[in-house]
Formats: sequence, structure tokens, C-alpha cells
Amino acid sequence: MSYFERLGPASFRATRHVSGAWNEAEQHIAPALGLLAHVIESDRDARRDDGPVIARLSYDILGTVPVGPVDTAVEVLRPGRTIELVEAALSHGGRTVVRARAWLMQPRPTAELAGSTLSRIAPPEDTEAWDPTTVWPGGFIESVEVRRTSAGPGRASFWVRTPITLVDDDKVSTLAAAAGLFDIANGMAVRADPQEVAFPNLDLTVHLFAEPRGDWVGFDTSVSFGADGIGLTSTVLHDTSGPIGTMSQILTVRPGTPEGP
Repeated sequence: MSYFERLGPASFRATRHVSGAWNEAEQHIAPALGLLAHVIESDRDARRDDGPVIARLSYDILGTVPVGPVDTAVEVLRPGRTIELVEAALSHGGRTVVRARAWLMQPRPTAELAGSTLSRIAPPEDTEAWDPTTVWPGGFIESVEVRRTSAGPGRASFWVRTPITLVDDDKVSTLAAAAGLFDIANGMAVRADPQEVAFPNLDLTVHLFAEPRGDWVGFDTSVSFGADGIGLTSTVLHDTSGPIGTMSQILTVRPGTPEGP
């Protein structure tokens, strides 16, 4: 089972496991964000063999996309020996749906300096299982395992993993697989009933100071709504060793329009 089937060197078909939460005929964008991380890494590996790692992923979500075929493209905007900036795009029927930019950095040994003041969350084995389909429909939500501790509307810590591979028959990095889960954060700590208020995100930006390890991705998430239709989902990302980075998503808050944008 996979979220995407490869059709060609840069083309893929979304499977039923990608169907969305706001509209099941549209893709949940989370797997597509992982797919773009994967094509960025695949392009990197085809161009160079010295292994720079992705330290930042910044996505702009330009519209919705049906559950169906998509095309990808990658461009190096700023080449460099130790740092480079790469842009990738995902399109459907000639229309660009997502643009991603990634800063790649050459790793170097700094184990003696490693540390963070970001707080840990309880590990997955100490967190209760929770069924996200009680709140959200769609194939993507059905495909994930969630363990969650809720502290009230708009505040939760949770762990997510999936048995579904990102792309059939492709070797996918742990980072790309994790990136395919990042966009779930906005729906796991809801501040308002999604049957009454739509609050889709327009973007997603991740900064990582460590690459994720293992199949669990941890989220320590807070959701804020402003008074003028704008919201923010803020997350500290974890693997089972502790915090690994931060993530933010800007929201368009639309009371009475649960169908989304």
C-alpha cells in the first residue's frame, strides 16, 4: 500500500489513501508535501554524493488538487558546496498546486554542542490511542495511527505513524516519510468544530535541527485564532529521542464554511 504510485520519472498518481478531510474528492495535502521532500532528495542524490541534509522546508499551498495524477519539477535556485536552496513544484493538469523551497546544508560533527531547551512530550508508549476518524473523514486520516493527549481546544500533544509507504517501490528517507505526516498537525488539536468552522492552512514551514528517526512523529501543538479570520498552528516536532524542530501553519478561519477554501 502507498500514498502515491509512480507513473514516470516525475509523475505520480495519488491513491485512495490520500483522500482529504475537508473534501474526500480532493487530496489531503500532507502526503503531497512528503512527496515533494522526496523528489527534492532524489534530485539531490542524482546531482551529488556528499549528502547535504534538509534543514528547512517551506511550502506554499496554492489550491486544492483532486485525488489523481500529479507532476513534479525541481530547480536549484542557489547552488553551493555547503549550502544550497532548492525549489520543487507539484502540479495537476498544468496548474501548480504546491511550491516548496528547501535549504540543504552540509552536516558537520557538533555532538559535543548538541542540546535544546524545548520541552519533551510523553513518549508514544505512555500516550493513549485516539481515533482521529471521530473528527475527520477521508482516506488519509483513516491511514494513520494516532496517540494523543488533549489539554483542551487548540492544545494537544500527539504521536502519528502510518503503515502506508509514501511512494510504491521507491526508497524513501525517514525525513520524507515524516514530511508526509507534518500537515496533520492542524487537525489533531482543533480549536473549533470543523463541521461549523473551516480552518485550512495556506502554508507550512518546518525548521529542523535534527533529522527525524524512527516511524513515530511527535507533535506538541497549539492553535490560535485571531479576531479577523486568521489563525496559526504552532508545533514543536519530536522523534522518540526528543525535540527535533519547529513548524508553523497559517490558517484561513471561515465560520460556516466547513467545505474549506
